[in-house]
Parts: sequence; C-alpha cells; structure tokens
Amino acid sequence: MAQDYYDLLGVSREVSPEELKKAYRRLARQLHPDVNDADDAADRFKEVTLAYEVLSDPQKRSVYDRGGNPMGGGASGGAGFGQGFSFDDIMDAFFGGNNQRGPRSRVQRGQDALLRLTINLAEAAFGLTQELKVDTAVTCTTCDGSGAREDAAPVTCGTCHGHGEVQSVQRSLLGDIRTARTCPTCRGFGTVITDPCDECGGDGRVRSRRSLTVTIPAGVDQGTRIQLTGEGEVGPGGGPAGDLYVEIDVERHPVYSRQGDQLLCQVTLPMTAAALGTHLDLPTLESDLPEGALDRETAATVPVEVAAGTQSGDTVVLKGQGVQRLRGPGRGDLVVQVVVETPTHVDDEQRALLQQLAALRHEEHPEGTLNASHKNVFGRIKDAFR
Repeated sequence: MAQDYYDLLGVSREVSPEELKKAYRRLARQLHPDVNDADDAADRFKEVTLAYEVLSDPQKRSVYDRGGNPMGGGASGGAGFGQGFSFDDIMDAFFGGNNQRGPRSRVQRGQDALLRLTINLAEAAFGLTQELKVDTAVTCTTCDGSGAREDAAPVTCGTCHGHGEVQSVQRSLLGDIRTARTCPTCRGFGTVITDPCDECGGDGRVRSRRSLTVTIPAGVDQGTRIQLTGEGEVGPGGGPAGDLYVEIDVERHPVYSRQGDQLLCQVTLPMTAAALGTHLDLPTLESDLPEGALDRETAATVPVEVAAGTQSGDTVVLKGQGVQRLRGPGRGDLVVQVVVETPTHVDDEQRALLQQLAALRHEEHPEGTLNASHKNVFGRIKDAFR
C-alpha cells in the first residue's frame, strides 16, 4: 500500500495551503539530489513532490481524501508527476518566495563622471577655486524626465501585461518548468511609451554643457580625486545624478619638485662661494600665484644662508616653506641642495692665484682621502700582495 501523502509531508489532514507549502519547501531543501547525496534521496524527493502536487490541488486533494485516484488513472506511487504541477514550487523551496522579479523602474541612478584638471605646482600647494565646463546628461526640461509628451503617458505593455517579463512553460520529468525572461517589448519596464518626448526621445534626459565651480583644497597631488556628490550623469527617467570626480594633473615646475609635503630644489654655486659662504634669495612658490590669490601678504623671495665650507651635496632646510598639508595644519619644508661647481677653464692669472692658494694650504700635491669602505678594500688588496 502506498504511503499516506499527509504522512510523507509530515502534516495533518486539516493542513492549510500555506502550511502545506512550508512543509514541502522544508523537505525539498533536505531531499533534493543536488544537496543530498543519499542513495534514496532522489526517490524520496519524487515522493514528496508527488504528494505536494496532489495535496496542493483542491480537486486532486478532494479525490484523494475520498479514496480515489487523484492522478486520473495514473500510478500514485510516485513514478511520474501530473500535468498541472509547476516547478516554481521547487524554485521557491531553494530561493524563497515568488521568483518573479516584476517590472523595473524607469527611474535609475545615473553614472559617475570623471574630469581631469591640469594645475600648476603652486595651485596644488595652496589650492584654488576653478570654474569648469562639464558636459553631462541632465533632466529633460520638456518632459521633466518622464520620457513622454505632455499630453501622453506610458501605457501597460500588451505583451507582458505590466509584469516586465514573459514566461514560457516546458514539459520535463519533474513537471511543467516555467522560465521567465525580460519582456522584449517593454524591456522589463511593464509599460510602453507610445508617444515619446520630441526632445529626449523617451529617455528622460538630454546632453548639456553647464558651468560648475569647484574648490581644489590646498595640498592636492598628482592623481588626487575630488568627489562632487550629485554632479555626475542624471539617470534614465530623470533619476538621481551620479557623482563627478575631478582628477588632478600637476604640471612639472621649472625649479621645484615635490616629495610629499616637502619642496626640493638644487642650487649650483662656484667653489669660491661654497668655500667663503654666501647669501641667496630664492623665488618662493607663492610668487607663481596671481596677485591676491592668498589672503596673507606673499613674499616674492625667501633668504637662504649658505655657510662657509659647504660641500657639494649638502642641504639647507627652510622650515615651513614647503607644501600645505592636505590632511592636517601647517606646511612641509623646503630642502635646498647645494651643488659646488668646479671651473673647467681658467686663464693664466686665475691659475697663478689658484696655485698660490694651493701653496698656502699645502695642497700642491694632495694625495686625496679615501672613504672608509674604499680604504678597507685597498687594505685587503695590499695585505694580499704582502
């Protein structure tokens, strides 16, 4: 004798349709061959599916409760399934709820936009306010983003009847399998714009060039991106705009280079100035800015004192003369590297003076001084010959 369908599903004979579906979902998750590798899982899955097919159909359930054959002459032992069974219940068991997505909204968020802005090093260091010309999608003013003419409105799609998708039924061993795909007529919106706006062609937005004022903070560097919320592309259907990103490109400076919040430069001095010491006036980075760009009074130069006996490669650090810190108060330093230049051509008088200086310093035939690491190398070579 075949097993009782109510017992198979673990429910009473007074079970409601909602409780019956919950019970079947629970068993289907446990017994489906894709998740259960037991030898009898497939057979038990077919049995509970057949039981649910019978008990979920009011007419078949009534026949079964009276002791008749609910399959109309077919076997009731679970070898096959009835003609009216829907595979949607199996999909519900694994994915939960109704698997229909429904129509999608015409109003969608717009895409983000990217704009590159080239500035000089001084503008990057101290910031600026710049007016930009931006070419993006904006809401169509003729239809206010609806996409339809003023005297028209979208109508329900006759293909999907407003669902946004169409279903097809395919016979299989598990019963009738329903599959859904986006409606080709309305593209999933559920409605069709039969009389589109002349300005935007039904999209709800048009391309337009507009002016935008952006504030570049002090301390930005090459590749820094500034986010302007809601200034990007307006979405289809007049949806909310995406964001606009302004990417900074910093021009190469003829004197200064940048390392973090430090400014670096090189100063070439003759050997006499390096030996005796000297005073320099370096042009400031602020001098590259237009007049009135900074609130405070800007000096055109900054003094640099080079001490007597400065060697080539020595540095002079000027505190607080670098780049404004992007995150945090204050400025970095200006690092000046000194390069001592040796004359390559001297006349007779200059040569005589240099020879006189060498004699006074007992440097007519200098032997030179080796670095410690080099001295160790030569010392090892000398020891090897010994």
